[in-house]
Amino acid sequence: MEFRSVAGDLPSIPDDLSIPQFILDSHHEMRPDWPQGLPWLVADKSGRTLGLDEACIDLKANITWYTLVQIQKRTNALAIRLRDEFSIGQNDPEYPICMWAVHRLLGIVTPCNPSLTVPELVQTLTLSKAKLIISHADCLEIATTAAQKMGIPTNRILVLQNQDDTQSLRSSFEESKTIESLIQEGLKSGEAVVERRFKKGEEKSQVAFYSSSSGTTGPPKMVKISHYAFIADIILTAALNKVGRKAPSPRYVPGDRCLGVLPFYHPVDIYGLVLIYVFTRQSQRFLLKSIPPQISVIVVPKFNFADMLHSIERYKINSLMVVPPQVVLLSKEPIVKKYDLSHIRTVLCSAAPLAGSTEATGVVSMTQAHEKHGRQCGIMAPGIQGRVVRSDGTLVGYDEEGELHVRTPAAAIGYLDNESATKETFLEDFWIRTGDLVKIDKNEEIIVVDRVKVRGFQVAPAELEGCILDHPLVADVGVVGVPDSFSGEVPLAFITLTPEGVKMPLSDLKASIHKHVAENKAPFKHLRHIEIIDSIPKTPSGKLLRRKLRQKGRNVVVRETKL
Repeated sequence: MEFRSVAGDLPSIPDDLSIPQFILDSHHEMRPDWPQGLPWLVADKSGRTLGLDEACIDLKANITWYTLVQIQKRTNALAIRLRDEFSIGQNDPEYPICMWAVHRLLGIVTPCNPSLTVPELVQTLTLSKAKLIISHADCLEIATTAAQKMGIPTNRILVLQNQDDTQSLRSSFEESKTIESLIQEGLKSGEAVVERRFKKGEEKSQVAFYSSSSGTTGPPKMVKISHYAFIADIILTAALNKVGRKAPSPRYVPGDRCLGVLPFYHPVDIYGLVLIYVFTRQSQRFLLKSIPPQISVIVVPKFNFADMLHSIERYKINSLMVVPPQVVLLSKEPIVKKYDLSHIRTVLCSAAPLAGSTEATGVVSMTQAHEKHGRQCGIMAPGIQGRVVRSDGTLVGYDEEGELHVRTPAAAIGYLDNESATKETFLEDFWIRTGDLVKIDKNEEIIVVDRVKVRGFQVAPAELEGCILDHPLVADVGVVGVPDSFSGEVPLAFITLTPEGVKMPLSDLKASIHKHVAENKAPFKHLRHIEIIDSIPKTPSGKLLRRKLRQKGRNVVVRETKL
């Protein structure tokens, strides 16, 4: 059987607007009026001025906030300079301005995780064919090294400074321009970007983002996300949360404040990227989806739990958008009792192990707006259809396991320069294979049974397996995710050894493999467990039997917990 959303009808989706035209310039039927004087983006730590007459600065409280007028001016100014002269980083109020400026010029943005190693960033730059890098100052060394390997000149690396950095960049990177300097140059020019309005329907094929994803298998691929898909996801998410002019949302109230602690770059399942878009001008993993309920976003540069609690108390935060490890900390850490969290009304937890994917441009399901407590992964958003498919291709009904396929107006276009992977994931009649093993109960709730995600970041088993196989003492390997109370899931590698590996002391061997992975992969991909076995279970055709490995993995975790 096929499942359809029970959350109501999907509102109209414009098909002739770019993302910044929709977010910054247009008026949608669901978007409430922005409360006068309400800031849109607030820099959590910065006290520096913006150089604008309209700047809303509270130096005494060490707060800088950006109004819609400021954002429009700064986006236009940056677009002017990017147009005339010529993406990785921590959260920053300028992050969306950088993206919107590129989109004003119909450029394509590839968000990157700042924890990527140089080889991983080189791989991303290669796949995306990037010509310009916007790097946070703290990531500049890795960005510069990767750029040199790719032949990207230093003058095509632009720098986002720290929120609390009131000084110019250190001299060692004098060739790099700052985003702020470009904005100021653009403001002085007094020019305005003349944007092209899409022809009707053209928005569906105009790519806005290349977003990294493993898809269902294999190494990272670049998902092509159109302006239309991103805007559609904004609208269906807003509809699911009952945001609009007709009645106040049960969850989000105009004038609320949301903590922007999710990574705006989030390239994997796009949680921070999309939801912040949805709930900023609307209310708040890419930043600022934007349709109401008109909530200010307090932009936190980097996650630190104590700092997060301080910000919640300082700004009287009403809405939290978090990932499971942060929920664990909020529930268990004694330090929480030292802070006043009484203003929090809504906590939205997603990314792992909940449903959502890059290929679907983010939101697939969510707890219904009128429910106070989510039970599973929620119901499908308006406009989304789903089906649960057995390995033999047959469809299942309620409470039966299978792979989730979805059909959504927010679907990505496909993978960049990878036709075979596109055909494998993007099926006929616009269905998408999510790679999630799920079941749907009679309450129409999606229950995810399996997928590997660490602290909200998707980890492709095949990618780790390829890395581990490069180790000279490894003969074969199978990687699965196993439960972890803090990270949600962590990778476990089952490994068979070469004859030379068998002779090596076990502790030294494991240390060597851990070191090998750590040197080649970002921290969230590092192995938590290694188990040496005689053979990797496979089908007669050679396909890994991951179900058997997952069962073995659970036994390993139970055994190590007892120890």
